[in-house]
Amino acid sequence: MNNSAYQTLGFESLDGGVCLLTINRPASLNALNSATFTDLAHALERVAGDDEARVLLITGAGEKAFVAGADISEMQAMTAVEAMALSQTALRVFRQLELLPIPVIALVNGYCLGGGCELALACDWIIASESAVFGQPEVNLGITPGFGGTQRLSRLIGPARAMEMIVSGRQVKADEALAWGLVNHLYPQERLMPEALAMADLIRQKGPLAIALSKQAIVRGQGLDLDSACQIESQSFGLCFSSDDQEEGVAAFLEKRKPVFKGV
Repeated sequence: MNNSAYQTLGFESLDGGVCLLTINRPASLNALNSATFTDLAHALERVAGDDEARVLLITGAGEKAFVAGADISEMQAMTAVEAMALSQTALRVFRQLELLPIPVIALVNGYCLGGGCELALACDWIIASESAVFGQPEVNLGITPGFGGTQRLSRLIGPARAMEMIVSGRQVKADEALAWGLVNHLYPQERLMPEALAMADLIRQKGPLAIALSKQAIVRGQGLDLDSACQIESQSFGLCFSSDDQEEGVAAFLEKRKPVFKGV
């Protein structure tokens, strides 16, 4: 599917099963509106249904912003019921993103605020340019985060740091975000995409089924006690031994060659 299929997104299928999704509303610093959520949902369905997809990269158009937040002009006249409906839509789409069976990496290339930060948090991890800025500034508008920020941020960096970010509305620069564990890696702006592609290339050489099951165990185990979560891991481990990929991986290791995985 080419870029023209969406109003607010760019979508590309790159070599080796790498997909690139770009939030493309640069005039509004890539702010999320209702059309963006519709486009995102459709694009994620496409990725989920693509047996060849191995990694999804998400970024924002231009160098100023990943996503600078939700579209405030669209929210201005909303009733409480309409605002809750928007929140539910965003939560549904971000959960759809979170549950994709392939790794999803956010490439944060500038401002990553409000709904943009919540979008990045729904990805599996974040890499960022050295000029990136993160924040949940909703309290400046007299509202709370509504797209998962109070929950995912606190799970990632701890409740005290999440509380500080959310109730102060303070923006966090890239180096502090790295120190807090919000970001996995920082790169100069011009190296952000090449480094992401190199990471994607490394991932796509691994067993697709093992990656999907590992991701599922991590995501679904987050809200469980340790014993229950480890049972998910044990089931995933056992399931791998019914796969062709496991036979190929072990054989390739013993034969000192690169494995050829098929995802089955």
